[in-house]
Amino acid sequence: MRKQITVDKAIKRGHLVINVPVFFLMMGTPCLAMYLFSEKLIPDWGIAVSFLIGFLFAWLYWSYGITKWRIWAFENVRNVHELKKKAIQQGLIWKDKSWFNKTEIKTNSDKQKWAELEKKFDKKDIFKEDRSVSSQSVIYYSKIKNTYEFIIMLLCLVGGIYLLMNSDSYIMGTLLALIGGYFGFKELKQVLDTNPQITLDSNGIKTINTEFKSWNEIKNEEVVMEGSGKNKEFYLIYDYKNGFEKLKIDDYNISPKKLENLLRTYRIRNNKNYR
Repeated sequence: MRKQITVDKAIKRGHLVINVPVFFLMMGTPCLAMYLFSEKLIPDWGIAVSFLIGFLFAWLYWSYGITKWRIWAFENVRNVHELKKKAIQQGLIWKDKSWFNKTEIKTNSDKQKWAELEKKFDKKDIFKEDRSVSSQSVIYYSKIKNTYEFIIMLLCLVGGIYLLMNSDSYIMGTLLALIGGYFGFKELKQVLDTNPQITLDSNGIKTINTEFKSWNEIKNEEVVMEGSGKNKEFYLIYDYKNGFEKLKIDDYNISPKKLENLLRTYRIRNNKNYR
């Protein structure tokens, strides 16, 4: 029987064999063109063309390579639902309805292999209890992150006021002052907020927005990502009777991965307690 590998290991290999070469193709081609131009081997317009060539080479590599990685990864990983979710979140593959999926290069053999692998999605993922997790976990706003962002906004506010008082850049000064003031106040509130934002244990979940809900009241709990690139945001979501929780977690002192681990571990412990 083939030994299964972890989701994290498959994702790391995906970055290594897909994203790293794509980056070097996109950036390396223009760098090579700049060198050739400095040696007077190509005209100056060749640099502009090199960006297009680099992009096309990178896309062609991704279109071929992602198919091979996808087949290898989903063939060797047990928890295919988790793998798919994380591969999308980390920019290795696109969501199912994305047009970009149509640009993948697949041979007939690749299509047959993937059709067989899709059957693995009929099975639920299997998770193990993380015994290192404490009996209760309390999550707060991240003081380090929010303090850093507050300082950045404070600098924007000061810069905006300086421009308004010492230059003719009234529009830029006003924008900087408004942005710095508004978001600086928001970040300061979070720095000073000492209330628990999420509390989890083997009995259930309580958030800053939602009263305590036991695990038997909750379903479909997970951490999801919305947006992409620099605009991506992470949320804790779950359903309960007559309601739905959706809580943004980007400013909290926990990563999406660790929060997912807590959700699974406490759910497993609750199931053990009520067997």
